[in-house]
Amino acid sequence: MLLLIDVGNTNIVFGVYKEDKLIYDWRIATDKNKTSDEYGLLFEQIFKYHGICPKDVEDVIISSVVPTLMYTLSAMSIKYFNKEPLVVGPGIKTGMNIKYDNPKEVGADRIVNAVAAYEKYGGPIIIVDFGTAITFCVVSKEGDYLGGTIAPGIKISSEALFQRTAKLPKVELIKPDTVIAKNTVNSIQSGLIYGYVGLVDYIIEKIIEEMKDRGNIKAVIGTGGFANLIATESKYINKVEKLLTLEGLNIIYKRNK
Repeated sequence: MLLLIDVGNTNIVFGVYKEDKLIYDWRIATDKNKTSDEYGLLFEQIFKYHGICPKDVEDVIISSVVPTLMYTLSAMSIKYFNKEPLVVGPGIKTGMNIKYDNPKEVGADRIVNAVAAYEKYGGPIIIVDFGTAITFCVVSKEGDYLGGTIAPGIKISSEALFQRTAKLPKVELIKPDTVIAKNTVNSIQSGLIYGYVGLVDYIIEKIIEEMKDRGNIKAVIGTGGFANLIATESKYINKVEKLLTLEGLNIIYKRNK
C-alpha cells in the first residue's frame, strides 16, 4: 500500500492506495504543535479502526504548504512506517513544466492538483482549489503550468468579519435560499456564499479571456473542502474532484518510483 499525505493550512488529507486504487481517505485538522509521535499514534489509531496494518504500507509520499510540519511528518513516517517519504518539492519529477517566474514559489498542492487534472482531462484546464486560500491554476494544452491567482478563502473572510465587527456573529457556511436575506445570519451567509461565487466566476472569466488564443478550456475543476458549496452556483465550474490532490500524489509517486 502507498500512504499519501497532503498537508494544508487548515486540514491534513491523507489516504492509502492499494493496487492503484484509493481504498480509504481521511481528513484531520492541521496542528503545528503536534509532535511526530502524536501524529504517528493518531495515524495508527485511524489505521487500526479500519483494519489496516501499518506494516502493509510500502511507501509514503508527502506534499505540504506548512514547512514546520514537513520535518514532523517525515520523522513520523520513518518511525511509525519505517519508510523515508518521497517529498513533493524542488527536484521531484512531476512531468509538468512550471512557467512561473520562480518555480520554487508554487505551492506543492497547486502542482499536485495540476498534474492530476491534466492527466484526467487534458488541457487547457483551470483548477480552483477551495482551501484556506482559494487558488486558481491554469495548465496549457501542452501540459505547462502557466500560473494563476490566489485569493483569501471563504472561511478566512467569515472569521475576519466576526473578529473585526462588534455585533456580527460567527455563522455556519451554508447557502441561504435567497440573496435578499431577512435576518443577520442569512445576510452574512448570502454575502459570503454569493459574494464568493461572483469572485470565482469573474476570475475564471478573466482567465478564459486571456487564454482565448490558446484553445478552448476543456474543464474548470473545483476541489478542496468548500468546492461543492461554491460549484453548485458557479457558471463555469463543471467538475468537482474532492480527492484531486491524492490522485496527483499517486501519479507523481509513480513518475518517481
